[in-house]
Amino acid sequence: MSKTDQAPKPRESEISIDASQLRPGVHVRLPTSWLEHGFIFNSFVIKSEEQAREIAAMNLPHLFCDVNRSKVPPLPKQQVPAPTNQSGDDEQAQLATLKAKMISEKRERAMVMAKMRKRLDKAQDNYIDAARSVGSAFKSFASEPKETIRQASDISERSSAALFADTDSAIVLITEKGHNDGHASHALSVMTLALLLGKQAGLPEEALRAIGIGALLHDIGKIAFHASILRNPKRNKFEEAVYRTHCRVGYEKAVEAGGLSQAMLDIILHHHERINGGGFPDQLRGEEITFASRLVAIADRFDNVTNPIDCYSALSPSEALSMMWGKEKMLFDNKLLQLFVRAMGVFPPGSIVQLSDNRIGAVIASATAEMPLSPQVMVYEPGIPRSQALIIDLAKESSVKIERPLRLSERPDEELNYLLPRRKISWFFIEGQG
Repeated sequence: MSKTDQAPKPRESEISIDASQLRPGVHVRLPTSWLEHGFIFNSFVIKSEEQAREIAAMNLPHLFCDVNRSKVPPLPKQQVPAPTNQSGDDEQAQLATLKAKMISEKRERAMVMAKMRKRLDKAQDNYIDAARSVGSAFKSFASEPKETIRQASDISERSSAALFADTDSAIVLITEKGHNDGHASHALSVMTLALLLGKQAGLPEEALRAIGIGALLHDIGKIAFHASILRNPKRNKFEEAVYRTHCRVGYEKAVEAGGLSQAMLDIILHHHERINGGGFPDQLRGEEITFASRLVAIADRFDNVTNPIDCYSALSPSEALSMMWGKEKMLFDNKLLQLFVRAMGVFPPGSIVQLSDNRIGAVIASATAEMPLSPQVMVYEPGIPRSQALIIDLAKESSVKIERPLRLSERPDEELNYLLPRRKISWFFIEGQG
């Protein structure tokens, strides 16, 4: 017997059952193609007698029950006679019609998901290409600073145009931190976050342009630093003192190159200042720090904690926002930080979450303002290839909701490799932000 002909087997904690044992509260797994039935998942807790009848009408030769996830045990096995009267035939016909309707709706959802994946893939490719362009520009900064600034301006304007061209559809920018030029991907991430926050704050186009270019160049002073300084999360006092000079080094080189406004230069110099005076290089306080620098400081901090040097210490977007609002509120402009939290949402893209049916997923698109607790989620299902992973719009699926966000550090590798395949990854999404 070939592998494909072998009968499906129960998984750990599962038992084999038949249709006569189904009832509301029983967790059932359907060992068949996801598109061959009308349910959202292949395994779920039965919610009603109608669902039990729909499963029975599928006439599957194998059904499995996860006893640990069931709310009630399966019924005792019974001998179920085949329907012999007209009412039985009518019920079968009604169930067949319902099944056909559900499968048709499901196929339509699958087409929508395929289109979304295509958009996500395109956004990822564009973002990685942009990071490479930034990396190339940065490498020439020492020899051709004016050309680097010109290229940075062009990249910022192109990225801004792409970011704001279609704010009603899913725009996911994935920062691939695994390639060689970490400066470029971090710069592009901070620029993207700063632009989103600037747009949320209602800034005019000229101000957004300055913030985009300044944010893209904010760490330009790090280019000449050795990796032993930049890639060391536990710098000693001497190393930290050297590291802190990158703001002024970058500022002075940018002034020398020319072509940048004072607002852009201030971002390079003061993006590490803090409202309480605890930042560097000048220990500025409150409104002594320019508005643009206060804005970029938030974007920079968020990317640094979601994509740290040690990827295993990364916070999820939900954790990062919670920490910044709960423990670091005194460091940032509170009005801007509040706008940032609002823009990112209750469950920001990139968050790993547990759904109400105990499934695990990654938020890939933030919720609308009307339904802030209902984002779009990619579901972890090891039996389904990641390229075909189920994406659920919780705003349209009332049967499931997010139970709670989860810590990345507590999730197994196979799960993170499926949901966040590069591990060093951040997802940024805006929908319908006018």
